[in-house]
Amino acid sequence: MSQPEFVHTNQASILGGIKWKTISLTESLFLISLISMFLPVKVYPVIFIVASFFFYRDTPRLTFPKWSIALAIFSTYTVLSYLFNYPGEPSALTNIVKLMINFSFLFFAVNWLGSRNNEALISKLDALLFIVLVLSLIQLLIYHQAYDFKLIMGSDSSGRASSLYRDTLYYWGLDDKNMFGARIALIGFSFICIPVVLKSRLSIGRIVFVFLIAFLSLSRTPIVALLLGIFVLLWFSLEKKWKITMLVLIAVALPFILQKVIRVDSLTSSNDGMGIRLVYWTAFFQHFGTISPLGNGFLSTHEFLANYAEFYRGEPHIHNTFLSTYLEMGVVGFFSFLAFLVLFIKECWRRTSNVKLWTALFLPIISIMMILYSGYDNDIVMYLCLIFLIGSLHDTKLKSVKISA
Repeated sequence: MSQPEFVHTNQASILGGIKWKTISLTESLFLISLISMFLPVKVYPVIFIVASFFFYRDTPRLTFPKWSIALAIFSTYTVLSYLFNYPGEPSALTNIVKLMINFSFLFFAVNWLGSRNNEALISKLDALLFIVLVLSLIQLLIYHQAYDFKLIMGSDSSGRASSLYRDTLYYWGLDDKNMFGARIALIGFSFICIPVVLKSRLSIGRIVFVFLIAFLSLSRTPIVALLLGIFVLLWFSLEKKWKITMLVLIAVALPFILQKVIRVDSLTSSNDGMGIRLVYWTAFFQHFGTISPLGNGFLSTHEFLANYAEFYRGEPHIHNTFLSTYLEMGVVGFFSFLAFLVLFIKECWRRTSNVKLWTALFLPIISIMMILYSGYDNDIVMYLCLIFLIGSLHDTKLKSVKISA
């Protein structure tokens, strides 16, 4: 009889004490990898490397799905671009190493997760995500307390919201408003989705808890990402009468969301985050012809924006993963990265037929990539691992999901 392709976590008693310790350690390293991203000391690259080794060690047979081949092409082209267009900055080497570490982690983690039963792991992950979110809430309350809680009900400008984040008070998460907000959204949405696949329950309490933390971050990014993901979850789960009720509630809350969260009055202002993005994106399309089809080179975005943007605030990317990828890596980099994402999504759909759930899981990360990230960030890599774990656990039908407190 042929052996099954996955390893059960309760197989330890059959295989002996040493194997039990290996599985337990590997699960722990996966969870520690998540924690390491929130620490003020950047130890996560070392943790990712160690974890990747144990993922490889505990995977019965490595597979090379199509998405990994596309990712390898993108990574190889990026390294070649770095070698041929070395900008002479230490940060360039740091970023290329980060790319290799993060993508290696993704490859080995997904191989490991896909070869085993993850029931026990996801229960541990659920508890850890709650702790991570509580610590994030405490961090935000420390920021607000130092600001005398003047921004506790929101901010009227992006610049004022950013002033909440002070380096001297930073101990958890990130000291950047948008990056921390995006991380809260991705971790928070994973936390919301775990009961959906474990118990066929969508917890209103979890949604409120995560939205509270996202709102206190004063970043529009997590709110928009969460709204998209949760709207899809609810839309596919609710009966028609409750869908109408949800639309009415959204209409009632819309003025507050537009004023306090989206800050629509200052949306196109030059000191607003979205206003800055619009300036950068305009420069990209107006001067598209100046971009080499081979790409302008790894980490060349700052030169392009300094030359062509109406104004430039010193950001390392153009606030859009796909535009940044084309600008720096050209046609090959853009299409190989796009192929990686599309093929990764197809691989997820192949594992379970949760098309509606997969849609909800991918919406937050895609929406955030449209306004943030370089493309090889640890946030993207970790979230893809989390949703691969969550979405492939069971064949969950959202129509059977019940709303609970």
